[in-house]
Amino acid sequence: MELSRRSFLKLSGAGIGVTALAQLGFSATALAASEELRISEATETTTVCPYCSVGCSAIVSVKDGKIVGLEGLPDSPINRASLCSKGQSIYQVANNDRRLTKVLYRAPGGTDWEEKTWEEAIPRIARLIKDTRDATFVETEEIEGVKVTANRCEGIAQLGGAALDNEECYLASKFARGLGLVYIEHQARI
Repeated sequence: MELSRRSFLKLSGAGIGVTALAQLGFSATALAASEELRISEATETTTVCPYCSVGCSAIVSVKDGKIVGLEGLPDSPINRASLCSKGQSIYQVANNDRRLTKVLYRAPGGTDWEEKTWEEAIPRIARLIKDTRDATFVETEEIEGVKVTANRCEGIAQLGGAALDNEECYLASKFARGLGLVYIEHQARI
């Protein structure tokens, strides 16, 4: 058999390729099995990335109350199935043993944190908001010698985040404006 240089290179390349794939364990049965195991029995839901306010969509796979998979949403016109490194870290934020799951309170001037229940924390937060609003509310102000209605609270500010969707932003904005807040900002503008 006569072997040309070109034929030798073709056969050598094909042999090396087949050997490399065999060493990595690629076979039709392995690929079929891996597709089944990927997120087997997980519930998929869509979400929006909470970071830069671009609004990239993601598919989150949840099994037994824990995120087991995360990928970009192919139907999203914004990110078209891709996620940046921050978006991909949603997985690590949710599955982090250092993530706070309880309310922690530190008394004014204190150095130690105490665990509180939500039943204690929510009324306390509401009371502090009400007291601060009452103490810093401006009903009228004088402009060029004329008293005008102001109805604003200057002692509280609201900072929104990119994790909120349009409906949540609308409700948060209405709540803040209902309190009379004028200092309403969003993380994307800072």
